[in-house]
Order: sequence, then structure tokens, then C-alpha cells
Amino acid sequence: MSKAESYYFNHLNKFQKAVYHSIQTGLRELKDTIIVPKMDMKELSEIFFLVRLEDPFLFYSERFQCRHYAKADSMELIPEYLFNKKQIKAHTKAMESRIQKLVRPAQNMTEWEKEKYIHDFICENVHYDKLKKAYSHEIIGPLGHGIGVCEGIAKTVKALCDALNLWCIIAICDNNPEKKIKYRHTWNILKLGGKYYHLDATFDNSLSKDGVIRYDYFNIDDSSCFRDHEPVIWKIPECVDSKKKYYLEKKISFTTYEEVRKRCAQAVKKGRVFLFHWRGGYLTRAVLKDLLEIFKEEAEKKEKHMTLSLNLSQAVLQVRFHNELQEELVLEQANEGEMEEEAVNSKE
Repeated sequence: MSKAESYYFNHLNKFQKAVYHSIQTGLRELKDTIIVPKMDMKELSEIFFLVRLEDPFLFYSERFQCRHYAKADSMELIPEYLFNKKQIKAHTKAMESRIQKLVRPAQNMTEWEKEKYIHDFICENVHYDKLKKAYSHEIIGPLGHGIGVCEGIAKTVKALCDALNLWCIIAICDNNPEKKIKYRHTWNILKLGGKYYHLDATFDNSLSKDGVIRYDYFNIDDSSCFRDHEPVIWKIPECVDSKKKYYLEKKISFTTYEEVRKRCAQAVKKGRVFLFHWRGGYLTRAVLKDLLEIFKEEAEKKEKHMTLSLNLSQAVLQVRFHNELQEELVLEQANEGEMEEEAVNSKE
């Protein structure tokens, strides 16, 4: 296994590693039963989950049952396969072919360019599966059907990163009923130039629409990520660098009103969406009011109206210009499914 493929494996103890190997080998060989030592079911379930988290090509088994006998030291793990064995082999071959075809154009790109290529593929080709079909949690959903939920998207990102020799793991956080977060959420961590970064293609996918791809969660650090992500269940590398963040790389991260006004004027003149990251201190009500005034003033010069879509947690602003009056401010919330929007009266 590569270092990325074995990241969670390396955090297990000797006993757990042996169980991990048994499960991984059994699933790869499509065994009907896998012999494992008698152990706590919660612990066994976690190892089973980690095996599948680190190997996206084990997409064909999501659950298992167990059979054990009172005096035995071992028990039988019985995988539940989503397809029959002939179908599994056909699907596996199709997924391998699909991935190789997808990554071919990106082979000679830089690490950052490869990551963007994968990110853009997700945002342009994968739709969130509201019905949450079983295969939407696996690579076969995004790659075979163009639909997926966060787990399937994160696994697809990892499978594509593996094919392009990019270090990548999957991070996972728990639900939080108090915040009305019903489900666990998964995303990725990549290593570029020896440093670690968060990449949440699902959240960016939820924000991308009308031909504009968003990069609000592209190579962010821990402080940015956990503004709107719950704490992780399993330990992940520290992500303390933000220099590879998309908006910094593309020089659309601004610190002054003058920079914002200049770029806003250019966007209105060219009839483009104005998308940028604010890095000029906290995005307070006063700062937001000033920015809104800039957008409105520049829009009025061209006899236009404006709408600001704001991802407050990541300080990303997207301004559109219209011929007719619309809501001036829409608060965005990237989430597990579709983007939630709240229209706000900016005059309040």
C-alpha cells in the first residue's frame, strides 16, 4: 500500500491491522465469508469501514453480517455484496477504464493543476443524489451514473488522485443534531509540496451553478475548514498552510476596498460574474455594508442591478449583475445536499 492508502491502517494496533488485512483480502477476492478473530462488533465495523474508506474500488460491499459460535475464538464475517460476482468484475473493469480515461489528459500537469482538474470534473459532472441510492456512496455513483453523496464524491476524488499519484485521504466528521446536521460528512485531504490541505468537492459542488465553479473549499487550512465542518472522527494530518488556496493562487483574494472596486468595475463592464475572497480582516456588518455600496455604485454606472451571494464562513463573495431588480443579498450555506439560500434585505 502507498502511504496515503495506508494512512488509517498505520494508526491501528497490531491486532486491528491483522483484521484489516483479512477483510481487505476477503473483499478483493469476493469471498462469501471472511474469518476474523472474535471481537467487539463496533470495533469490527469501524475497521470494515476504514478498509473501504482507503480502497475506493471496494465499492461493491457496504455492509456485513457476522456468525459466531460460543466456544470459538474466531467468527465469520459475511459481506453483503451490492451485485453478483460477475457484475462486480464487470463494474470494476468499467470503473478502472473510466478512471484511466479521465486522468489521461492530466498526467503531465502540476500537483495543483491535477487537483483542480479532479475538482472541476466533480463540479461539472456530478449531481447530488437526493434519493441517496446505495451506489451513490461509492465511486460507481459519480463515475457510472453522474450522481453521488459526499462519501461517494470523496471516494471518487481519492480514486482519481491515486491514479494521478497525488497523496490523498478521506476525512470524516460526525453528525450534530443540535446544529440540525443529520448525517456524517466526508471530504478529502491532499498533500501538495509536502503540506496538507482540505478539499471539500461536495461543498463546492453545492455552491457551483449557472456555469460558475466555486472553489471556497479548495486547499483551505484547519482554521477555515472547521468554521463549518464538525470535528473529525479519526485523526487526520494538521493542515496549517493556506498558500495553495485557489483564490490566492488566482490572485482574487483582496484586502482593500480599492482592489475590490477596480475588479468589480471590470466585471460589470465585461458582463461577468465577480467572484472573490475577502482577506481584509473580519467580514463584519460594517465591512459588508461598505462592500455592498461598492457593488451597487459600480453596477449603477452601467445601469445594472446587483445580487451578492455570500459564503460568510469562508468569506467568499459572488456578485451577479442584472438588468432588473432582484434580492441584493443571499446568504449561502454549503452543505451535504443542495445549497441552502436565505434572501436578506440588505437595508436592515
